[in-house]
Amino acid sequence: MNARRMRIAYLLTQDRGGPVDVTVRLAASLIASGEAEVRVFGPRPARGSELLDGHHVQVSIASKGSVAAARSARSAIRSWRPDLVHAQDRRSGLVCAGMHWLPAGPRAVVHTYHGVPDDVTERWFRGVPTASGPSAYTRAVLAADAVVARAVSRIVVPAPAMGEFLRRRLRVPATRLTHIDNSAELPAFNPPSGQVRHLVFVGLLVERKGTLDLLRALAMPGTMPSGATLTVVGDGPQRADAEQLASRPPLAGRVRFLGFRTDVPELLAQGDALVLPSRMEQQPLVVAEAMAAGKPVLATDTGGVADMLDVPGAARYLAAPGDVHGLAATLRELFGDPDPAGTGRALAAEARRRFSPAACAASHLALYRDLVAR
Repeated sequence: MNARRMRIAYLLTQDRGGPVDVTVRLAASLIASGEAEVRVFGPRPARGSELLDGHHVQVSIASKGSVAAARSARSAIRSWRPDLVHAQDRRSGLVCAGMHWLPAGPRAVVHTYHGVPDDVTERWFRGVPTASGPSAYTRAVLAADAVVARAVSRIVVPAPAMGEFLRRRLRVPATRLTHIDNSAELPAFNPPSGQVRHLVFVGLLVERKGTLDLLRALAMPGTMPSGATLTVVGDGPQRADAEQLASRPPLAGRVRFLGFRTDVPELLAQGDALVLPSRMEQQPLVVAEAMAAGKPVLATDTGGVADMLDVPGAARYLAAPGDVHGLAATLRELFGDPDPAGTGRALAAEARRRFSPAACAASHLALYRDLVAR
């Protein structure tokens, strides 16, 4: 950019969740590197907001239909005159689409496609024939996603499986897609000291996260050994149902619910393994965080999860999404592993190579420079 550093604007419309955490770490890494000027536009993030002090601009877009709020956000971004705008969630993608076509607009617009709507099943996502597909509303959302993909300079996909979905289902040209892994907060290495007995779940308590599947699997005879416990970190509409399931034998007194927490790395450090029984995912940040901490991960084979856990020297604990019996069998394998620390060591090395904030920032900066130079 000759006389000055590149100016990068990020837009968020939420204050928590995976896209927010990724954006905070990415922006903070670029700020610390001094390679670019950075501003994050949106609500103040619930986690890590202190990393953006002096680089955050408060804007609010409460709903997709809020035209006035979207216009105000676009005006705030354009007044800063960025070279590139990066939209980090679905709503911000709608707001930023086409901004680079406007007079005095940014040179490029990037959108990260973090996930599909909630009623997209894993089978439909993979292109497997199903009796019924997503709702009419979801199909309309996906159609809008396809339009946005053609009205931005580039779509970033954290998981290769999501890129394949966009090519196959939404007919997005491969030349518009770039795969860049998410970054995660990499906690200190702290593998389990013995066999796995303390499981940790982190996520929203909603149907697609499979929390009730997990509790039903743990309650099956012969699954949960003596002394085993589960800590549930997160909140959501299924919390009451989950607490009711956990109050019955054999789970009674062995499951604790902590609600939404900002100290997830510390909570992972206290556990022996992460369990994520989701029915649909892309590239979950909490999996990368658990890997970095040296914790074995038991998950479902959805989105890019299997790719994350395909690490030489590490045991892979994968179950089919929604299969409670299969999940119970995989849990028994995890509890019976005599050396979970060996898996933890292999996963931690991979996490530091692949999911560090520095690696993520370097990949994004290379993409930004290429797009702006064009």
